[in-house]
Amino acid sequence: MSLLLHICCGPCAAYPVKFLREQGYSLSGYFYNPNIHPYKEFQKRLETLQDYVKQVELELIVDDQYCLEEFLLQALHSEQGRCHNCYEMRLRQTAKYAKAHGFEAFSSTLLVSPYQKHQLIIDVAEQVARQEEIPFAYFDFRSGWYEGVAISKQMELYRQPYCGCIFSEKERYLKPKKEK
Repeated sequence: MSLLLHICCGPCAAYPVKFLREQGYSLSGYFYNPNIHPYKEFQKRLETLQDYVKQVELELIVDDQYCLEEFLLQALHSEQGRCHNCYEMRLRQTAKYAKAHGFEAFSSTLLVSPYQKHQLIIDVAEQVARQEEIPFAYFDFRSGWYEGVAISKQMELYRQPYCGCIFSEKERYLKPKKEK
């Protein structure tokens, strides 16, 4: 089966790519992540992913649109919350590309992280799949999280300390002041 795999970053791709290849999937990677902030972080993650795919000989399709303003406006005004909006934006673009280019299904490396909202990713992906009329291939990659971390360290890949959006960066670094 030909599968288009949305990839958020190189380290998160390490285990899913290994797993999917072992399962016999014909695999291509797809980078579309306008949520990543700041732009230098976006570039660093893309460069790291490009280094990774060279090492593992994976075809990578890069959609380097940096629609930060669109992402922020949608995230700030989303009734379902910013994460829902972020997942929907990226997975919909992946599904559209997959369908337009003859892939049989799509999936995402977002499913590897124990820090992501796993069930929300599934719900959004299934909704997108129905609307775009292309199957979503679900895999619970979380059991391979630590293996992926080890692979990315062995490959000396840049490992980012937050999800990617400005909101997650704030949550990661801004610690509330202690009351006196």
